[in-house]
Formats: sequence, structure tokens, C-alpha cells
Amino acid sequence: MNILEVKKLKKVYKTKLSSNTVEALKDINFEVEKGEFIAIMGESGSGKSTLLNLIATIDSPTSGEIILDGKNISTSSEGEMAIFRRENLGFVYQEFNLLNSLNNKDNILLPLVLANEKPQSMQTKLNPTAKALNISEIINKYPYEISGGQKQRIAVARAIITNPKLLLADEPTGALDSNSSMELLNLFEDINKRGQTILMVTHSAMAASRASRVLFIKDGIIYYDIYRGNLNNEEMYNKIVKTQMMLLAGGESIE
Repeated sequence: MNILEVKKLKKVYKTKLSSNTVEALKDINFEVEKGEFIAIMGESGSGKSTLLNLIATIDSPTSGEIILDGKNISTSSEGEMAIFRRENLGFVYQEFNLLNSLNNKDNILLPLVLANEKPQSMQTKLNPTAKALNISEIINKYPYEISGGQKQRIAVARAIITNPKLLLADEPTGALDSNSSMELLNLFEDINKRGQTILMVTHSAMAASRASRVLFIKDGIIYYDIYRGNLNNEEMYNKIVKTQMMLLAGGESIE
């Protein structure tokens, strides 16, 4: 069952100081099945972050369709998109985007507060989420009192507490050290096994090696994709690196 369909997606930006245009995305087509963990990779300027922003409804496409759970979100109004975003999408950012004026518990509960959920309902959702992410002991602390890895766990908790149909992650290991990165990727694998669909933009082959599928963007199109199949993490990593080398060389095969 497809949870996301992207059809003939195109995004063109106009430069502010001239009439020139930049075609960030030319013709993007792919589908995401419910429960998949997909990584999106590409060189700087390839369009991967633009694609994530369009799916996140932060930006609007020039043409094409984005269909999430049967709804064409590319034609929705700003008000409709805000509600849809809150009810269906979870976000994990490179820089955590936590509010230092709120403790970790209130940061996690913020999406539920904005949705006007009752306090009892929020607490019912908080307890199992905190336990699953091993953050119960730090939820009453503030973001500035915890490590980067712990901050990212709080950010993940905030993203999944609404039980989103799709979890979007933008370079989630980019601000973490190697140990914290491994912990976060283990966490992503765990919540994916519980059924959470994940779409992650990353430049890291190590991070992408945890995904079940990797899409490579080049020059505004999906240039190549690979599936995990029966590969272990090391084999998947090696296949990703070979694919990156092939794309840099302009080749057609990774054999």
C-alpha cells in the first residue's frame, strides 16, 4: 500500500535580481510504501532538500502532484496545509529546533498542545513515547542541560508523538558525533520496525545504509535507486558508496 506518491514534480525558482530561473527539480517520480524507510541522497544542489520541503508542504511545487495517504497536498490552500502538516507529518531537523524556554516535556508535547488535545490524553501518549526512546529521566530538564544526542531524541519524540503517517528527517545526524549518530540511527531502525514510515535526506552513506531503500537525486531527477533486499548494513553501505562513485563518474553500472 502506497502512503506517498510523487508524480512529475517540478520546482523552478526565480532569482531576485534578474529574470533568470533555476530548475531545482525537473521531473521527480517515486512512490513510498507504508512502513518503508527511505533515504534520499545527492550532491549539494541536487534538489534533495527542495524535494523534502515540498513533501513537508513548507514550499509549493511549480507543477506535478504530491499525494499523501490519498490526498493531493500539492493543490491545498495554506490553511489546509497547516492543518494537514500538523495531523499527518512529523519532522526531525539537523539543528533539533527545540525551544530553550520550554523544558523537554513541553517541547515534546508542543504539537499536541497546538492540536488542543486534553492534558490527560497528552500524558497517555507521552509516557510510552518517552520510555521507547529512553528519555524518561531527562524530560523535566531543559534542552540546554542535555547533550546533542539527547536533544535529537527529544526532537524525535516530538515528531512521533502525534503518530504521523510520515516522518521526515533532514540530515538528522548532521550535528551529532559518531556515537550519537549511531544511537539515533538505531532508534530510527527501531521505530521503523514498529511500522513508522520514514523519509530521510542525508549526505551520509553510513546513515543511508540503515534504510530499506535509497533514492539518488542528480540534476533534479531521480537518477538511481537501490533496495536493501537481504543485504546487511555493511553490504548496503558498500553498495551506496559504489553508487555514489558511479554517479560522480557519470557511469551507468555499479557492478
